[in-house]
Amino acid sequence: MGQPTTPGTGSRTTDEPAVPLLRVLKGDPTLEELAAVVAVLASLGDPTTAPSPPTPDWNAPRRLHRVVHPAGPGGWRASGLPG
Repeated sequence: MGQPTTPGTGSRTTDEPAVPLLRVLKGDPTLEELAAVVAVLASLGDPTTAPSPPTPDWNAPRRLHRVVHPAGPGGWRASGLPG
């Protein structure tokens, strides 16, 4: 195991070699191409965070607002249909 962090420097010295996060197996990409790959991988986000589930229609905040329904033919039908 490496030595502990020296107070005030914020750097850590270790005896273990650093493991690369990205390794090119074939070809000779330019720095711009590597930067593009890193940007795409960074934009994917954290895989541990799941998207929030959608709000069900019966509990939607928009249902708390009153909607003005037109009078006349078909008005009674429009009052019962979701908008």
